[in-house]
Amino acid sequence: MGSKPGAGGPASHSDLERVRKERVRQLQIDTLDVANDPYILRNHLGSFECRLCLTLHSTENSYLAHTSGKKHQTNLYRRQLREQRDGAVLPQQKVRTQRRRVEKIGQPGYKVVKQKDPETDQKSLLFEIEYPHIAAKVKPKYRIMSSYEQRIEKPDHKYQYLLVAAEPYETIGFKIPNIEIDFSEGKYFEAWDREQQRYTLQLSFVDQVQKAAIGSLKK
Repeated sequence: MGSKPGAGGPASHSDLERVRKERVRQLQIDTLDVANDPYILRNHLGSFECRLCLTLHSTENSYLAHTSGKKHQTNLYRRQLREQRDGAVLPQQKVRTQRRRVEKIGQPGYKVVKQKDPETDQKSLLFEIEYPHIAAKVKPKYRIMSSYEQRIEKPDHKYQYLLVAAEPYETIGFKIPNIEIDFSEGKYFEAWDREQQRYTLQLSFVDQVQKAAIGSLKK
């Protein structure tokens, strides 16, 4: 125990550390499929880049070691929090699965109300969407999509799109101003009323004049 085969004596600390690192490296190779990693990018020089941390690695093993490090894990956690806040979905590993086919029953009924805060003049939109035949255990979900992601209209930087989905209904989209959304308390609201089968979402937009004033003060 603790000796290299044929060495006739106990292995040194450096030898044991080298063996430990090799076992860790092999375990990472066995458990992580680099080809399906959404953050790895191989450049034209043959090096590996981490698109999440913006770091460069000369070998695949170096990248694997980086993914288990504190910096990469911290950035993964921060991205997860940001995506959950924005209602978006994290990039998933490229796993081939059989797509579940759902028979769509058309678009749900909805109502959109334009609102303005009488005290601050801050503008907001209130969406109320009815899902009387929503699938069991399904809750409506939304995400914000850039104008450059969609393929229906000519991209326009002045707008973005709100997508709301709930099976078995078709996903519906709303064209909204491309203004930063205010997620502060009292400005953002989302609720699913299972009894009334009504989904409610309120999006408030950051006051651009006030934001510019704050930015000038920081300078």
